[in-house]
Formats: sequence, structure tokens, C-alpha cells
Amino acid sequence: MRISLLALLLLGLAGVAGAKPWWMRGVESNESDFLPPDVAFRVGADVDGSVLRVRWVIADGYYLYRHRIEIKAESPDLVLSAPALPQGIRKTDPYLGTQEIYKQQVQATVPFTRLDGGAHPLQIKVTYQGCAEAGLCYPPITKVIFPEHIAPSAAPASHPWEGVAILAGGFSFLLAGLVLRKERKLDLPAA
Repeated sequence: MRISLLALLLLGLAGVAGAKPWWMRGVESNESDFLPPDVAFRVGADVDGSVLRVRWVIADGYYLYRHRIEIKAESPDLVLSAPALPQGIRKTDPYLGTQEIYKQQVQATVPFTRLDGGAHPLQIKVTYQGCAEAGLCYPPITKVIFPEHIAPSAAPASHPWEGVAILAGGFSFLLAGLVLRKERKLDLPAA
């Protein structure tokens, strides 16, 4: 009795697992044909002086809506100016009308000021929305990002042998320790 009940339960779960979500019903594509949103739209940010650059790398066959991109301050006392975005490609959407979209990649530049003198880590909140050309539109995606600071271009480049010199110094120190230990006599009590 328990085995047949378990078998029925497993068959029911298999049917549910194979069902399409509501937003995919009536679409010929299989949901496994679409990338996860973090793969379709990779986002990152860096800081260069007092300018923040937020960049999206967009997978082939996907696009982002220009008017759905928002960048807001998440850190205390961080003040962002309006983001500057390049002109997009015009696309006529059957539901939203004519829109500007981005394919492959897009970068927004955002001037900023900090009123806390850098006491808090720099954090921003980005919201964006995009679609697959095959017919799936993702819900709006919101992420909190910690932008990376770019090293100043005037910083001196390291010498190619610098790493080898550090390793050689460490090896010399280890070898000297072994030689000194061998020369030291240990007086151990007899057992």
C-alpha cells in the first residue's frame, strides 16, 4: 500500500516538474532554451575618480530596455547624478510600442560625490529589464553592487622579475633555517 502511494506521489511530482510556468504557456520555445537572467545580462561597475561606470554585457539573442535602467545610491551620503546612456537601437515592441534597446553591451556613466569622505563602502542599486528575442521578457532585476576602484594609470608597472625575487628570498630564508637547525644540537633526556 505504501509503495503504490509513493509511486503515485512520484509520478505526480514528475508531472509538475515538467509543466511550463504561466509566462511560457503558448510559447513554442522550451524554458530550457532561455538563459538565467544573470547569464543573459551580466552587470558590473567600477569607479574612476569621481565617475561611476556601470556596464552590462548582454548575451546574443537578448536585449535590455533603455528606459528600464535605473542606478541609485545605496551607500549613506552618496549622491549620484543622472546616468548618461548612449543612444539605443529602436525596436517596435507589440506591447510597449517603440522602445530603445541595447544589444551586446552598454555602459552608463554616472558622476558622483561622497559627503562622508569615503567612510562607508561604495554601494549602488541597479535595476534593469530585458528580453530574449525568442519571446521571453524577464521581470525587472534589481542588484546591489560594490563597484571596484580602478588603479591610477600613473602607477608604476612592476618589474617582470619581481615575483621571482620574492620567491627566491623566501626559499633562501627556508634554506638558512634548515642549515641552522642541523647545526644545533638537541640534548634529549635518555629514556
